Parts: sequence; C-alpha cells; structure tokens
Amino acid sequence: MNLSNRIVSFSILLISLLPFWCLYFLSNILFVTLYYIIGYRKQVVRENLLAAFPNKQKKERELIAKKFYIFLADMILETIKMKSISAEEVKKRIKLNNPEEVYIHLNANRPVMGITGHYGNWELGIHRLSLMTDNPVLIIYKPLTNKGFEKIFNEIRTRFGAFMVPMKQTFRQILSYRDKPHISMFLSDQTPARSESNYFTPFLGQETLMFQGVEKIAQSTNFPVVYCHIDRIRRGYYECTFTTLFDNSKATATHEITSSHVKFLENIIYQKPELWLWSHRRWKHKPIT
Repeated sequence: MNLSNRIVSFSILLISLLPFWCLYFLSNILFVTLYYIIGYRKQVVRENLLAAFPNKQKKERELIAKKFYIFLADMILETIKMKSISAEEVKKRIKLNNPEEVYIHLNANRPVMGITGHYGNWELGIHRLSLMTDNPVLIIYKPLTNKGFEKIFNEIRTRFGAFMVPMKQTFRQILSYRDKPHISMFLSDQTPARSESNYFTPFLGQETLMFQGVEKIAQSTNFPVVYCHIDRIRRGYYECTFTTLFDNSKATATHEITSSHVKFLENIIYQKPELWLWSHRRWKHKPIT
C-alpha cells in the first residue's frame, strides 16, 4: 500500500472513531457539498430518475434526488464507521426481522445464494450478515480499478469474518464450499460489460442488461435463492427482511430467477426510491435491434 493509501486508511480510522451524532453532523456538510456545491453526478441522477419515473412531475423527481443525496451522504459516513464499529452496535443498527428464513436452509445443510441491490446500506449489511451466522459468508464483488482503495475497503468489509470474492472467481469459490452450508451474497443490479452478458430484462421502465451468474449457479447447484431487503427505519437504523424466492432452483425456467429478483428489487425501489443508488450509470448499454 503506497503512502497516499496509508493516509486514506488512517483518515478513515480517525473519522470512524467519532460518535454517530458527530458523523451525522459531517454528513450534513457532505450533503451540502455533494448536492449544492459540486453537484456530484447530478445529471446522471436526473437522467436516471426521468427514465424510471417519466410520469412524475419534475419537482417530484427533484425531491427524490435531494432525498437521495441526503441518504448518500449518510451512507458514506456510515460506511466509514464500519472501520471501528463494534459487533454490538452493528446488531443494534440493523434489526433482522426473520433470520429463520436463512437458518432453515443452513440448518438443512443447504448453502444459500443471497441477493440484494445497491439499496439501503448494503455495505453495513455485510457486517450484519457476517454476525448472524458462524457459517462462511462469501461477498461477491466487482474489483475496483484502484487496488489500494480496494484493499482498504475489503479490509473494512471483512472485519467480522466475511470473505470477499472477485466476480470472476465466483463459480470456483462457491463450488469449493458447496458441501458445507454457507451464504454467497450477490448485488443483483451490478452493470455487466457488454461482453459479459447479452440478456436484457425490463427494470424501472428500461430494457436493462443483467448478469445471469446467480441464475446459472443456482440452477446448476440447486441452492435456494434468498432476497435480502435492507430498509431504513430512521437515520442510522435499518431492518433486514429475507424472502426465499426459489427453493428448488433446478426446476426454474431460463431467465426465471433473473427476472424474478430484478422485479423484486424494482418493487422495493418504487416504495422508497431515495434509498437506491441513482448516481450509478445503470443504462449505458442498449439492446441491439
């Protein structure tokens, strides 16, 4: 790790030691900076909201955008807090509504394929998932270009025992754990490169290119597919609800698993759109006609 990355890592540690009330004071400043001063990806956010909500008035979309930036600032500071947060505080901050939905599979010696999206605080969710079971927890992620930053954030994510698995190693790693109960967690709304997928499905009103890895692995292994919905109750507090989408994955039709978990996330976003990552360039690929 070079000097600049060491400075970043040390700065994250120092900020993470601040109490939550102080972090949210900083978050208020960060929101003003992102939204009013530098306008971080404002055009992307507006284009995405227009694509997803063409029937809403402009002022309605602007309100969603503003709420999104408020939440984004909070999430950035909460993610930094993950560097030093205690296990007890994590459990306090994310309530598990129905962990038995996952335990029923693990106790039957069945690995679980978990799915979530860039919704709520999915980063803090890594800590909570790691603390809910003694079984291995694999977090499938898309590697960053900056390997120093990737190392910093993966060290934070794995504090409570999670294993970070680069996307290209997913199948091999999951197969190496296939004979023991474990959880593999995927982000369902990652954007594939055009060479990585050719499957488009409707999502938020747009034909959207989707990874099919979850479906292919689930069908080949017959692992159950469970959705993890992290919702925000109030500032700094979340609840997680698990839903088994498919118990017998081998019996599903082609694209059934993919289209189902995409639709599940879409319905969640429509309920509280400000909690989704609207600054993500999600629709840069279009179907070839």
